[in-house]
Amino acid sequence: MVELPEKAKKLIDGKNFANVATLMKDGSPQITTVWIDRDGDNVLINTTRGRVKTRNVGRDPRVAVAVYSIEDPYDAVYIRGRVVEITDKGAEEHIDRVAHKYIGTDYRQHGDRVILRIEPLRVVVQKP
Repeated sequence: MVELPEKAKKLIDGKNFANVATLMKDGSPQITTVWIDRDGDNVLINTTRGRVKTRNVGRDPRVAVAVYSIEDPYDAVYIRGRVVEITDKGAEEHIDRVAHKYIGTDYRQHGDRVILRIEPLRVVVQKP
């Protein structure tokens, strides 16, 4: 595991979207735009158990995450890592907290939520 640089933490903590890439069963990439959060140096993605990305990381934990500044997309961080935990513990409360960051209110589509905890293995910061 590597530590997230302050620039990466700032982008993740801000109201910035991320793209997460996972691997399909045949090895082809699958990418999804997501809300993002962190717990220390671990990156957190809240999703539902039935989503393609959740099934993919259950089979192959390798992921790539790109976070771009909403104000300047050239201000970005790229993270390669692996999902070290898929948990439903605290997932409903977590999605409400993340929703407040992005849309200013509780999330309205609860049910079978999970948190993907990503351990960063390589981090590259792109500066504008």
